[in-house]
Amino acid sequence: MRSSVVSMLALGAAVTSAFPTASRASSQVKRATSCTFTSATKASESQKSCSTIVLDNIEVPAGESLDLSDLEDGTKVIFDGETTFGYEEWDGPLIRIEGSNIIVTGTSNHTINGGGARWWDGEGTNGGKTKPKFFYAHSLDDSTITGLNIKNTPVQAFSVQSDNIVLNRITIDNSDGDSAGGHNTDAFDVSESNGVTIRNAVVKNQDDCLAINSGSNIVFTGGTCSGGHGLSIGSVGGRDDNTVKNVTISHSTVADSANGIRIKTISDATGSVSGVTFSDITLSGISDYGIVFEQDYENGSPTGTPTTGVPITDLTVSSITGSVDSDAEQVYILCGDGSCSDWTWSGVSITGGSSSSECENVPSGASC
Repeated sequence: MRSSVVSMLALGAAVTSAFPTASRASSQVKRATSCTFTSATKASESQKSCSTIVLDNIEVPAGESLDLSDLEDGTKVIFDGETTFGYEEWDGPLIRIEGSNIIVTGTSNHTINGGGARWWDGEGTNGGKTKPKFFYAHSLDDSTITGLNIKNTPVQAFSVQSDNIVLNRITIDNSDGDSAGGHNTDAFDVSESNGVTIRNAVVKNQDDCLAINSGSNIVFTGGTCSGGHGLSIGSVGGRDDNTVKNVTISHSTVADSANGIRIKTISDATGSVSGVTFSDITLSGISDYGIVFEQDYENGSPTGTPTTGVPITDLTVSSITGSVDSDAEQVYILCGDGSCSDWTWSGVSITGGSSSSECENVPSGASC
């Protein structure tokens, strides 16, 4: 009798180990679910239950985020139809997505419309209406954002603070803001990140196409930028993290913009910029500077006096070609005494405009 009981217990144990418990099985089924939402609130409430989230013509209420900051690892998020946002003066963001191994993409007929004209007043983040940031890709690690179509962000579009993230084929069209008061509509602001790749972006805006404030191992390539302030490192300084290291910006075009390529470090700040390469970039319709590297930056009003607290070292500038407007300067370099060094300069051929007579402390090998 005892032997039979032992055998039955052993059999039960074998069955239990061979098959998941009911709670585990139901959990697996829930994570296999594809969920379609027409409500931002419902999407946020149910995000952990879905392995795929389809956002179908979402209307995000005024003063709220489309908040997907609690996703399970491996979730796929798909934008479908038109995503819109209610109007309220607040800081945002309008969209927040966090998680690991997340895939964010859009269908062929989707648009994410920020409705920026309701906030635009020509002042951006410098005053006037309080305007919401658009998309926080913070702690979105080992993830991809692919093929999004975005228009009319109130101010800055993507704030990237993530490790090992790829943003590919993103279109940001803020061209309506050219005549309607768009300002500070940066496309990609990168900080406190390690391993960011931005490929094949198409940007029309009124500020930096790319601005890297801090971070390492960052690549921007295949970009088409117009209407803004160009491809920028900085401003660097005055933040918790003020180190930019190992950046490659290449194979891109900058048209009808204030600047082509730029490094700006903040006056009297500390930090460092090193291992930066600008290569194979074509310029046209540049109104201010084709190339500008300055160590005197203050928001809206450079001092004209460079400081040395944020050295720019191990810089490569290669194959920067094209033209600037007749009243622009081809190259402007303003470095502190000894704070720009180990620069490599080749294949720079910019026509139009004039040479600057105000360059200072130009490092050996560079030309101003």
